[in-house]
This record gives sequence, C-alpha cells and structure tokens, in this order.
Amino acid sequence: MQRKWFQYWFNSPYYHILYSQRNDAEAEFLIDNLTAFLKPALHSRILDIACGRGRHAVYLNKKGFDVTGIDLSEQSIKYAKQFEQKYLHFFVHDMRKLGYINYYDIAMNLFTSFGYFDTEKDHVNALKSFRKSIKEDGKVVIDYFNTQKIINNLTHRETKTVEGIDFELRKFVAEGKIIKHINFEHKSKAYAFEERVQAFTLQDFERMFEKSGLAIVNIFGSYNLEPFDVTHSDRLILVCKKV
Repeated sequence: MQRKWFQYWFNSPYYHILYSQRNDAEAEFLIDNLTAFLKPALHSRILDIACGRGRHAVYLNKKGFDVTGIDLSEQSIKYAKQFEQKYLHFFVHDMRKLGYINYYDIAMNLFTSFGYFDTEKDHVNALKSFRKSIKEDGKVVIDYFNTQKIINNLTHRETKTVEGIDFELRKFVAEGKIIKHINFEHKSKAYAFEERVQAFTLQDFERMFEKSGLAIVNIFGSYNLEPFDVTHSDRLILVCKKV
C-alpha cells in the first residue's frame, strides 16, 4: 500500500523542528479545563489518540490518570516511550483499527489530529474504533480547528525560520481539504512535504457521528470551553457519548 503524506511527514525530524514552538502551557490549559469539566475519577483510563510525542498524555498521567497514547508515527512513539511508567504507555497504532474494547473512560483526539484520510469511510471507521474503545458511559473528545475561521483567515504564503531552516509555507483550499505545502533546503538538499486536512464542519461531524454510533453532548469553541461560534471561535471541541 502506498504511504500517505502523514506517514512521511510525521515521521520526519523536520516536522518536529517546524512545530517545536508549540505551546505546552496551552496544551496543559486545555487538559485542565477538560478534566475539570468531565470530572474523571482518579486512575480513570484515558486514551490519547494520535498522541504525537506524548505531551498531552504525559500531563494527563501527572494528573493521576492511567493513560495510553497511540500514534501512527514510529518516530513519535519511540520518543514518547522514554516517559513510560506503570500508568503511562505508548504504542504505534492506526486509529482506524480497533484496540481495546469497552476499556477507556475517555478517548481524546486533540489538536486537530483527525481529518487526514482520503475518504469519509476511513474517518467513520476511525470514529467507530473511538466509540468501541470506551465504556458504555464513556466519552469521546475531539478537538478540531474551526474550519470556517481557518478558511476566512488563510495566510496563503509565509516563511518561518526555525533552527536556521527557512520553511516556505503555502496554504490553500482544494478538494474539500485545507492543504499546506512545506518546502525548504537543509544541508544543500531540497525537501518538500505537505499536509492535507479535511475541511470538516460541525455538520460533517454530525453526519459522521450518526454513521459511527456517537452523539454530541457538548460543543465548545475554545480551550477556555467557551460556546462555539462558527465565525469567531478558534476551535471546534466536541464531547460525545455512545448511542
């Protein structure tokens, strides 16, 4: 099977260089607010889906939860495994494939770690695996960007210089996706990567949830857990239950 853009890009060391300035305080702020809202008991089992290098999972574990992080990127999981302990584990795993069944109290998919696949069927299969992973009274949390605001404020071209590398970024909308082309040179070699994320709206999620046996119970538009506003909100955060 042909490897997809995310299998190349997320395994590249340059992905982590470009995004090295991501805000850990912001990630912890979201976790603090979500756990205060959901009120999981101490030692609740939490699944971090597409966990990357584990920044959310590690913080959740510090707060007293039994956390499992999964990601398709072998390099990210290799890095995250240094943090493993009794109640914190990391595995290379495709979110479309089933893991544990009826096991977790909460399954989280954070920081727009969804929308990467080519077909709606793949996304629905992923949501079905999210659903099956949680207990009957469990919750699924999806933190996505607010597609409408992203499109309305798209910066079509910019250059970001990180660790002496000039990343030339070009963003555009095509085929129902928000696409980012990433070009740069390093050590006299040219590189080209891309990101292709589906431009899912709230209505798209509602349709896919119906197909996958999930129902929305709460909608938020920021890491403050403010109400969602399609024009102004930065995020689309969905809390779901089994139906």
